[in-house]
Amino acid sequence: MKIHIKNGRVVDPMNARDEVADIFVAAGRIVGIGAAPADFHANRTLDASGLVVCPGLVDLSVRLREPGFEYKATLESEMLAAAAGGITSLACPPDTDPPLDEPGLVEMLKFRARNLPGPRVYPVGALTQKLEGRMLTEMAELTEAGCRAFTQADAPLTDTQVLLRAMEYAATFGFSLWLRAQDVSLAKDGVAHDGAIASRLGLPGIPALAETVALATILQLVRETGARVHLARLSTREGIAMVRAAKAQGLAVTCDVACPHVHLSENDLVSFDSHLHLVPPLRSLRDRDAIREALRDGSIDALCSDHAPVDEDAKQVPFGESEPGASGVELLLPLTLKWARETGVPLIQAIDLISWKPAQILGVPAGHLSVGGNADICVFDETAEWVVSSNTLASQGDNTPFLNHPMQGRVRYTLIDGHIDFEAPR
Repeated sequence: MKIHIKNGRVVDPMNARDEVADIFVAAGRIVGIGAAPADFHANRTLDASGLVVCPGLVDLSVRLREPGFEYKATLESEMLAAAAGGITSLACPPDTDPPLDEPGLVEMLKFRARNLPGPRVYPVGALTQKLEGRMLTEMAELTEAGCRAFTQADAPLTDTQVLLRAMEYAATFGFSLWLRAQDVSLAKDGVAHDGAIASRLGLPGIPALAETVALATILQLVRETGARVHLARLSTREGIAMVRAAKAQGLAVTCDVACPHVHLSENDLVSFDSHLHLVPPLRSLRDRDAIREALRDGSIDALCSDHAPVDEDAKQVPFGESEPGASGVELLLPLTLKWARETGVPLIQAIDLISWKPAQILGVPAGHLSVGGNADICVFDETAEWVVSSNTLASQGDNTPFLNHPMQGRVRYTLIDGHIDFEAPR
């Protein structure tokens, strides 16, 4: 199908483009920006007047819940939800049941995803067998099956020698490791940030030290091995400072944060709402403000949704007994826009955090609008106001701390490979 996207504000960080222009799509690719190619006759024209046209979003952490957790969500439901959120490429962590630690499981997931409408799915393979933290997986075979990186997700890795061997192996063969920094012993049994609010509510705490102690180990191993490491979902001011210093020293590290941590803090826990039970926990206002500043100054490379749909029963219990996690793919864009508005950050810089930069971390040809490139495109109305509810979310899990919150900014069209995979109802 040939598609003409007309009169939109084209925002493309990779090409430093922010201007009103037309985009022309044919055979799954962008064939013209500004001027139409010769003999171009559109099958469909999308009027983007007053709308923003940007690269399809790239999300570094989306749990699709298959295989093994279909009672929480299905591949079909979450792929559709991601497309409704403007996401055209996503990284899927390996903490499924069974974990993604064998090539056959990875190939099955990719096969299932290819045959469904929605984003391109890039599995992140398990770093250790069954995510048990003892034996490394066959990274080379998993890479051949389609894994883009390797991680323990939220499963503990207590044996530092295993982590050292993993980094040595990854550095030798050019694999990327994605690690979430948390010392298991210091975080043991904790459900909230270890601060005044948790103490007042009687919730066991996870100290900021749990992140920084683990980070110190990871960064020292990176220095020793030269491994390429992405640090997932940082949550503390001190942790961000450590990563900033590591980058200044030339270490090959990148990092991201999850959208809820940009807007919420431990102070929000006074409601005792189990939807606020997240991993890592919502930290102090000081930490939240440090995250917002690090996004602005470029110290943090990407924003992710950390999408983790949870079934209703797992949230309808006291906070400390609830399952952590929140749905987020449909909130990645509006929460990014909200941060940009509140901090005065230009739209092109905000879009960069959820398109081009995460695409570079994932190592995929996405996140930009270029003639000849894949036609993965998000068209959104940055002024559209809506309220988050089970009726306005497509995800099977409507567990989010932003339930009933007003949002501004909503996707109108999502094109993947030049096909309209999502179109908002009029």
